[in-house]
Amino acid sequence: MKGLLQRVKGARVEVGGEVVGSVDQGLLVLVAVEPDDTQASADKLLHKLLNYRVFSDAEGKMNLSLADVGGGLLLVSQFTLAADTKSGLRPSFSTAAPPALGEELFDYLLSKAKQMHGTVASGRFGADMQVHLVNDGPVTFLLQT
Repeated sequence: MKGLLQRVKGARVEVGGEVVGSVDQGLLVLVAVEPDDTQASADKLLHKLLNYRVFSDAEGKMNLSLADVGGGLLLVSQFTLAADTKSGLRPSFSTAAPPALGEELFDYLLSKAKQMHGTVASGRFGADMQVHLVNDGPVTFLLQT
């Protein structure tokens, strides 16, 4: 499972012009599910998302996590993040999970996140989404389980 974590001052996801998920300061995470991923993969990714130290402390060092600052978590499914881009000029999606597994594990991740963290929002699985964000830093990390 992959999560492209972006520290944001604010982010929102729109579907058909309607805002379906938004957060203020926190993390926007684009999530890709791969064929061998399991609920354990999702648990590991969520642990990293909540505890990865990407927010600045009083000295300006990245020593604080999302849990420490109480920021929002916006999860957005993005199967294209799982693409194989090693050769050629067109991505291959054979490394992405089938849609049913992707949706199952994304929903599991979202449900667990809502149980464990205060402010959690999401996009809509499989929808054509427009993602708006103000990347803070910019700070972006690719996390993999």
